[in-house]
Amino acid sequence: MPSRMLRRGLPRVAGGDPWPPAVEVEDAAAKDEASPTSRHSALRVRRGLPRVPGGEPWPPAEATAAPANVSPSPAPAEASARPEAPTAPAATVPTAAPIAAAPSAGAAPAPGAAASAVRRGLPRVAGGDPWPPAGTLPTAAVSSEGPSSGSGAEVEVGSGTEITTLPAARTSVLAADIDTPLRGARTVWNGRAPRHLPAAPAPASARRRPTWPQAIAALMGAAALGVLAGAAIAFVRALLSFPFMQDFLAAFPGEYEPAIAVAPGFAPWVGWQHFFNVFLMVLIIRSGLRVRSEKRPTVFWSPRNNPKGKISLTLWFHQALDILWLVNGVIFVVLLIVTGHWVRIVPTSWEVFPNALSAALQYVSFDWPHENGWNNYNSLQQLAYFTTVFLAAPLAAITGFRMSGMWPKKAERLSKAYPVEWARALHFPVMLYFVVFIIAHVALVMLTGFLRNLNHMYASQDAVTWTGFWVFVASLVVIAGAWFAARPLVLAPIAKTMGTVSGR
Repeated sequence: MPSRMLRRGLPRVAGGDPWPPAVEVEDAAAKDEASPTSRHSALRVRRGLPRVPGGEPWPPAEATAAPANVSPSPAPAEASARPEAPTAPAATVPTAAPIAAAPSAGAAPAPGAAASAVRRGLPRVAGGDPWPPAGTLPTAAVSSEGPSSGSGAEVEVGSGTEITTLPAARTSVLAADIDTPLRGARTVWNGRAPRHLPAAPAPASARRRPTWPQAIAALMGAAALGVLAGAAIAFVRALLSFPFMQDFLAAFPGEYEPAIAVAPGFAPWVGWQHFFNVFLMVLIIRSGLRVRSEKRPTVFWSPRNNPKGKISLTLWFHQALDILWLVNGVIFVVLLIVTGHWVRIVPTSWEVFPNALSAALQYVSFDWPHENGWNNYNSLQQLAYFTTVFLAAPLAAITGFRMSGMWPKKAERLSKAYPVEWARALHFPVMLYFVVFIIAHVALVMLTGFLRNLNHMYASQDAVTWTGFWVFVASLVVIAGAWFAARPLVLAPIAKTMGTVSGR
């Protein structure tokens, strides 16, 4: 018979040899080859983890493997001399259901009990003995008819040649104990991950195709907004028809004369500043939304003097645009102060508030207020520009700086006084404000003298010509090209001039 080798597993200690040792494997194989009939008793049991912390591996080293459904065969002489026992009707019990039974004091243990003992497991209670008790035998059949006294039951072991008499009450109690689930606190934690598995993302086709109920709901929402807008227009027009509102409009037409005289018109630097501001704002919004939605960046950037300060290439692009936008804004404010044109966007009288309300009512009623942007903005425009330049822009810069890697890490007191959670809670709403401002600004430019307004911003002319329009179209082409070029293939070479670009 060829020698049988035990399969060796993982080492018991870090850096050790595979378990069990090679010597024990060879010994077991030699015994198996020398004595084929007793190979189950000679074969060593593979030992597992210790039963208690710091203990020996379980089972003990002297334990041997118990054969399954194997009973010793009697010698030929004994088989011929032994009278054939009458067969009694027996209720068959599944072999896989062991009955934990200890031999009674008066009964001798069966000769094959040692070879067919049930493998013992963990204790049922803390600090107890291994379960089932020592001497438990696998049962093949249990007789339904016990002795006449009714005090015991016959348990058939193996092939039925060995009979052990056990008390019936003891057998039923132990069998019931085995069937009863263990009681006690759960000692194994199944972890957090299975309870928080992310839902499988829906296919792209399913996400892009709205269902009929969603389409109907969108149409109904648009219709509701249209109805509300029409109702607001009708209400404001009716309100402005009253005499007291006519007096209010006469007293506050929507603009006031500034306290400081300023030269009319727009210098060429205003048009350039306006273009750069729009160009950078569009890319900042695009990259900011990309940063929020990017889960697994593919390209990273790190400064040369700080390899640990690695950020995604998209975040680097966003922060680089922020710096350029701040530089452009500082230049714009400085030129406003030097030229005196700050008066156009900074309120200089409390009359700005009632005039702003008057201008808003006139816009809603579609009875536009008098446009005189070449010389003076109306009060609603002045408040909007002042909020954007002197409130929203600094707030966006302060919150963005707090969330960036340029924030000093060692400034514990400053970080505690200005938590990063506050910056995150404000930065995104400020971006939404800029989006709303841009939409409203472009809409009013289109609706209140399209060609004249474009000439003011892009051609520095107070005339109704197409010059400003074509400059505006050229600026849109440049912005669209930058929008599509803002990808790693184009950004990586630029980023390499300022740091290190890597794929991880």
